[in-house]
Amino acid sequence: MTEKELTELEARVLKWISQSDFEEVAWSTKRAADAFKVEEKDIYEALAAITSKVKDNIQIYYEDGAIRIVADDTD
Repeated sequence: MTEKELTELEARVLKWISQSDFEEVAWSTKRAADAFKVEEKDIYEALAAITSKVKDNIQIYYEDGAIRIVADDTD
């Protein structure tokens, strides 16, 4: 799959992650939901879809007690 197959929210979340530093600053689903004015469930679903649709563009891992996310929104 390609980025073109992402929903609008998925594409926006991927772009936001790629432009942010969620390696140094721990990921917060609540902050993401607030930023996109959606429910936390929507963010979880978008992350799950992104990792399935463009799995080579995102890495999610756990370190120092927090979730860390790195992404690349380029094709």
